[in-house]
Amino acid sequence: MSIVVVGISHHSSSVAFRERFSFAESEIDEALRQLTDSGLVQESVLLSTCNRVELYVSTDLPATEALHALKQFLIENRKYTESVDDEIYGFTDPLSVQHLFRVASGLDSLVLGETEILGQLKKAYHTAKEMGFTGRQLNKIFQKAFYVSKHIRSNTGIQRGSTSVGSVAVELADKIFDGLKGRRVMVIGAGDTSEKTARSLLSRGASEVAVTNRSHDRAKELADHLNGRAVVFQEWEKEFEDLDIVISSTSAPTYVLDRARVERLVRPRKARPLLLIDIAVPRDIDPEINELENVYVYNIDHLQSIAQDHLSQRQKEISSCESFIKSKSTEILKSLNPVGNTNDGGTVFERDRKEA
Repeated sequence: MSIVVVGISHHSSSVAFRERFSFAESEIDEALRQLTDSGLVQESVLLSTCNRVELYVSTDLPATEALHALKQFLIENRKYTESVDDEIYGFTDPLSVQHLFRVASGLDSLVLGETEILGQLKKAYHTAKEMGFTGRQLNKIFQKAFYVSKHIRSNTGIQRGSTSVGSVAVELADKIFDGLKGRRVMVIGAGDTSEKTARSLLSRGASEVAVTNRSHDRAKELADHLNGRAVVFQEWEKEFEDLDIVISSTSAPTYVLDRARVERLVRPRKARPLLLIDIAVPRDIDPEINELENVYVYNIDHLQSIAQDHLSQRQKEISSCESFIKSKSTEILKSLNPVGNTNDGGTVFERDRKEA
């Protein structure tokens, strides 16, 4: 039995491609059920975040057959009819296990060492486990991944600097406005990413953070935690004229801000600049808004340049992390395959993509 991962991420594709493959929480049960019923896998976990969609499975199929079958499953499940080149990648063990450990530790993230991915991975695993889609193989490997992540985060400097997508978004805002002191901010969405973003904004000197969400109770709860102000979702447009920065991170299936709406809302602002940061997948903000005068739109892909700065600062820590990951992946695979059937090389399914 082999451990295989197939997926897409910010490394392999744009946000426009990723949003076509994202899964809502309500879709995960049915997707894993369909995958199990297909007979392709014995165990499975589906991870879907703003930066990646990945299937982790245990399968009896030969490596190449499993990789192509799982790629096809993703394409058909998401009803994607256009051509796919290297956007979808895949690995078999030991590379698949090393990849999981790297993801859990934040080494594969847009922002090196960020912490949100660990919580997202734990949630994906526990969801699959509660639904009955995991067994001995994935249970042991995911538990080892959580151990590896804790060790790396506790014993290296991999988390120094901004450690979340939200933090990087705030760093971008800080650079554009040459400081956030006195800036008025609205956060659309009241999830974990939104909360971290709001806290970062306040720490940089923002004068006020308003929070709006379709669930006003959730918006009020977050606003209370931040000493901010909750705004009824149906009334947030009234705030628009006074805002400097809008950061949106909802799970809405369509644009929260489309061009026609924003074009109407910015007229009373005259020439005052407005920064819109979209950290949602699917995107919350229509990219065509960037064509409007004095309005600047940045989506999650634009955060890559700031993330690269963090990468260079933390490069020295990476080699020790990679060595630890390799040793622990070998250890767990030997415990699952005591007769010595572990593949020494692993199969890589995306051209020119390598895992350390």
